[in-house]
Order: sequence, then C-alpha cells, then structure tokens
Amino acid sequence: MMQVCVNGARGAGDGALIPLSPGAMAESVARAVAAGARDVHVHPKSPCGQDTLAPRAVAAALEAVRSVTSVPVGVTTGAWAEQDPERRVAQIHAWTVLPDHASVNWHEPGAEAVAAALLERGVGVEAGIWSGTDGAERFTASALGPRVLRVLAEVTDPDPATARDSARALLGAIGTAHGRPVLLHGEEGGTWPVLRLSGRLRLATRIGFEDTLVLPDGERAASNAQLVTTALSLLSTPA
Repeated sequence: MMQVCVNGARGAGDGALIPLSPGAMAESVARAVAAGARDVHVHPKSPCGQDTLAPRAVAAALEAVRSVTSVPVGVTTGAWAEQDPERRVAQIHAWTVLPDHASVNWHEPGAEAVAAALLERGVGVEAGIWSGTDGAERFTASALGPRVLRVLAEVTDPDPATARDSARALLGAIGTAHGRPVLLHGEEGGTWPVLRLSGRLRLATRIGFEDTLVLPDGERAASNAQLVTTALSLLSTPA
C-alpha cells in the first residue's frame, strides 16, 4: 500500500508547491491518488500555515480532500500542533468531522491518552514509532497496541548511507509487537533508500512532500503525484 503524505509540518518557506489550504490539499491529493496512492495523510493548517488540531481546520481539510477521493484519509496529532496533551485530547473530542485514521507518536508525552481518545471516537490509530526514541519500547508495553490500525515506522535518519541500517534496527526494535501491520518510511536524504527497503521487505510505505522535496536524482519534485509515480516505478523494478 502506498500512502501519500502531502504536506507534513512544512510551510510556505519550503516552497509554493507545498499544499497548505484545504483546496490545495484536495487538488494535490486528487492527483496523487490518480497516480496510484491508496491512502492519504494530511496536516491541517491554521490560517497562518501552522499545523493545528483545531476542529474547524480539521473539518475543512477532511471535507475538501473527501470531495475529490474515496480513499482513507488521516491526519496528524503531533505534539508540535498542540503541546499540551490534555488540550490535544480535548480537541480530538471536539472534532466535528472525523478522519479515517490519525498518527500518534508513541514517544510523545500523552500519546496513550491521545490514542485512547481517537479509539473512543472510532478513529483508527497509526502508532508512530520513530527511530532514535523509546517509542518502540513504550509501544511494546502498551495495552492499546493490539487495537491500533498499523505501526508507522518512521526512520528519522536523514543520511542515505545509513538510513537503511537505521530502518532495520527500528524494525528489529518493533519486532512483531501486537501483530500489527507496519508501514515503513524514511525522511529527507533517507527517504528513497528506506522506500526501496520497504519494497524488498514487502511492507506498506509512503511518499510525499512531508518526507522529501526531491526525486531520487536530487531534482526538485514538481508535485506529490510525481513523487508517487516515481516511488511506484521504483517499487516495481527489481533491486
């Protein structure tokens, strides 16, 4: 399964191609799905372009994206969007439009409460397990582990020379915890090496402007759709 992550925490400073408004997100998603993406991850934005969990912004992003596609759509619950865990939970309970799933970074304070709030509302949970954190250990010990939709194995090593090894170490730390499926991805310079590894391991993966702004040859990507097309082409080519 190929997920497209259309914007992430990036903003206007990362270039005009980053979709920040609900309409821009929808247009980018539509093209990425047409290119072969089968799941969507978006970061709803405030009017000034910052990540937010505010009910109005979440609703606007989800309604816009769902107007152009029927594939599952997820959002972030990253602590940078709302640092106070109690406030994060309150905002989730106040959402008027629900995503199909939401990512919860297990190393962040309040992760269990955030995941529980999502599950209570019937929202699938992607358990974000980052390399270089104690997320894998915390997730393995979590009573909520068997209830998550999948594990989002996030390789934070941006070095293309070492990202694959970091990915294998992360997968080893996660092991078969709770028997949940794994989506493996990298970021920045590690994006493409980790994507190729996910293909060899037959794991779900993702691509998009959240993870990288460039193609494998270092050229600036023109769109999320181009990243999806390139990623699917690489995955279909024997290493």
